[in-house]
Amino acid sequence: MEQRTGTRSLKTPAETRYIIDKLDAQHPDADTELNHSNAFELLVATMLSAQSTDARVNLVTPKLFKRYPNARVLAKATPWTLEPRIHSTGFFRAKAKSLIGMARALVEKHGGEVPARMDALVALPGVGRKTANVVLGHALGVPGLPVDRHVLRVSNRIGIADSDKPEVVEQQLTSALPPDRWTRTSDTLILHGRRVCRPKPLCDQCAVRDDCDYFAAAVDERVRVRISRGTKKVRAARR
Repeated sequence: MEQRTGTRSLKTPAETRYIIDKLDAQHPDADTELNHSNAFELLVATMLSAQSTDARVNLVTPKLFKRYPNARVLAKATPWTLEPRIHSTGFFRAKAKSLIGMARALVEKHGGEVPARMDALVALPGVGRKTANVVLGHALGVPGLPVDRHVLRVSNRIGIADSDKPEVVEQQLTSALPPDRWTRTSDTLILHGRRVCRPKPLCDQCAVRDDCDYFAAAVDERVRVRISRGTKKVRAARR
C-alpha cells in the first residue's frame, strides 16, 4: 500500500458519507463472502481466512462444520485430527492451535457461546480486532468496522482515512459514519478493493474517481509530465 504520513486533510464526514453512498450503489451486493450460519461458524471461518481467500475457506468449512458443529466439540479436537481438515487454508498448524484454544476458551469462560463484546472476543486465542469486528457486525448485530488490507488501501487512496494502522483507520471511518453503516461500509470498501481499487487500480471503473485523492494526484502528475515534455520540445525547437 502507498506510504501514508498521517498529515493529510481528511474528507469531511459529509464528504465521506457521500463517497460511501456512491460506492454502495456501485456494489449493491457487498457482504461478507464467508459462508456461515451462526456466530461460531463465522468466527472459525474468519480465523481460517487469514493469509488465505474466502473462496478457499468456503471449500473447507462445510465438512469442518459438520465434524465440529460447535465450540464444545471443537474444544475436544487435537491438532493431528484438525490440521488435515484445514491444511489447504495455509498456516494450518498455527490455525489449528488457535482454533482449539479459542473453542476451549469459549467453553470455559462463555458457556460455549460467542460473546457479543469486543473485549471478550479479542481475549480469545487467535482473535484480533478485525476478526472480532467481522463477527460482531455480521453475526451478532453489534456495529463493527473490520479493517483489512483492502479497506486500508481504498480508504487511504480516496482520502477518507490517512494511516497505515488499522485501528487508526477504523477510528477515522467510524467517526465519520453512523454505527448502523459501519459493517456495510467495510464490506463495500473490501469489495471495491477486490474488484476496482486493486494494487494496480482500474480508475476508469471507479464510481468515486472524481472524489479520489489518489486519482487527482495521478491526473496532476500526468499533466505535469505533459507540460514538462512540451517545455522541453519548445526549448529544443528554439536551439
